[in-house]
Amino acid sequence: MFYTVGEMAKLVGVAPSTLRYYDKEGLLPFVERSKGGIRVFKESDYEWLKVIECLKKTGMQLKDIRTFIFMAMEGDSTIGKRLELITNQRKAVLRRIDELQETLATLDFKKWYYETAKAHGTTEVPKNMPYEELPEEFREIRKRLRGI
Repeated sequence: MFYTVGEMAKLVGVAPSTLRYYDKEGLLPFVERSKGGIRVFKESDYEWLKVIECLKKTGMQLKDIRTFIFMAMEGDSTIGKRLELITNQRKAVLRRIDELQETLATLDFKKWYYETAKAHGTTEVPKNMPYEELPEEFREIRKRLRGI
């Protein structure tokens, strides 16, 4: 079965302009064209596009995604290089997850802080609350925020 740009974009969950941009940036060397030059997507292209979207969500630059695609198209001789690229990107994602966990913990603290302030009608209560009276999950965060 063949798909138009619009049909494939809908399947992948992106705008048709995104697929056109990917093509312009050299990310779609596997996509065939009709005799009239129109992009014609096959079912097998869906998997490629999902991988591109996944790598993009990890923060990988388009030039590196293009390199990955061309290595994959080269075949088994590039398995080691592809594994290295994916391993490095995975490490970057794990670092980002750690950063986001810390960000979420800070937001949770601030949420508690303002809920407590609202309940008491002043920010002085959570601001001046003794360390021992803080909920345990927020003690380290307060230390970090205050530079202690």
